[in-house]
Amino acid sequence: MAKTEVITLDLNFQGKTQAIAAYLIKHSSGVVLVECGPGSTLPALQAALKAHGFSSADVTHVLLTHIHLDHAGSAGWWGRQGAQIIVHPVGAPHMLNPEKLLASATRIYGDKMETLWGEFLPVPEDRLRIVNDGEEIAIGNLRFLPINTPGHAEHHYAYLFEDLCFTGDVGGVRIPGYPYLRLPMPPPELHFGKWRETLTRLRKEKFNRIAPTHFGIFNDPQWHLDQLEKELNAAEKWLEAVMPAEPSVEELRQQFTDWVNAQAHAQGLSAEAVKAYDLANPLGMSADGLLRYWKKVRIVS
Repeated sequence: MAKTEVITLDLNFQGKTQAIAAYLIKHSSGVVLVECGPGSTLPALQAALKAHGFSSADVTHVLLTHIHLDHAGSAGWWGRQGAQIIVHPVGAPHMLNPEKLLASATRIYGDKMETLWGEFLPVPEDRLRIVNDGEEIAIGNLRFLPINTPGHAEHHYAYLFEDLCFTGDVGGVRIPGYPYLRLPMPPPELHFGKWRETLTRLRKEKFNRIAPTHFGIFNDPQWHLDQLEKELNAAEKWLEAVMPAEPSVEELRQQFTDWVNAQAHAQGLSAEAVKAYDLANPLGMSADGLLRYWKKVRIVS
């Protein structure tokens, strides 16, 4: 049976290629997007659609892996164009009323919010579809299966489609051309144990290709998942080594940045690749996530 074409659309986040993707799939009466990126990349997404012969009006459905701004920021706009927005039950309330989500993001990004993320509109209630774990999503001749995949965030789905798994952020950050993978570990819901359970579940599924949102489709899912597990183990081991010294937030951010950059250097990453990794996965955010995990999960457990 022939594979359905899946097109990777580069959203050129902050002018950088291979930082954030949306995936385009044609069906009998329009197109589906897996991820839609932030409001700031709407012009790039519209241009990419046009380059493939489609317009915004052709988008009938948007499947969100989770509601973080770089994945779902423009979902409200797409809902207002008539697309159905598909989301995890835990993330759905924030799509209808993003006030808390935006307040949390503003505390992190401050006056950079507009430049980075653009406008985040609420999704109209009649355009929001909440799906459960393992509930098949039928769109024309296409079939998707949402898989509950916490670890990066509680409201995270991976989507199985034919021989492909869209892994959002739980599949890590991987730029084409390098045998190198990073973990996005922002607060507040990073959880190593749940992430490992997600890996166990993904390994039980049958797919030959894997598509993290950052960035692209890869044909080596076994290597990818094994590398993800190695990175999880390394990050937790590193955290256990540095936290007894009780570093400040600033010290932890610097130590983590130095540690990750040393890994990137050892892998021979170019300056452009490092920039793409940093845009897709800000290291300070991961350091903050590690600190929160240590205080809220490790210390109390």
